[in-house]
Amino acid sequence: MALKLSSRQQAQLAYLQTLPPRFDRIRAVVEEMAALRADDIVVRGLARLLDQIKGEAGALSLTGIAETAGIMGTMTRRGGGLQMKVRGLRELLGSLKINYEAAVRAASTPEAGQEPAGS
Repeated sequence: MALKLSSRQQAQLAYLQTLPPRFDRIRAVVEEMAALRADDIVVRGLARLLDQIKGEAGALSLTGIAETAGIMGTMTRRGGGLQMKVRGLRELLGSLKINYEAAVRAASTPEAGQEPAGS
């Protein structure tokens, strides 16, 4: 029995499938920052990636992902100690993954009032 998803849910799922490789890139840059191997160019690239995720997720009504990515982008640009930045980004990456899993679950569940295909 196939699930009947709205076009919005289908667009969300298509976008969500592009995120895991980006999460891997974010984690790699955060670990480079922790090991003092990331220069300003790499960190600015991370901030741009986070802004891109924020914009795309916001356009698809994935507010949890958009808000978390926005906070991460702000933290990346913010002054202060590097270890504080690294710790905050690690915690927010965990939050981003939790929001991602919730978004996948929500986009995969047929909206109320829709019947399964083939009924």
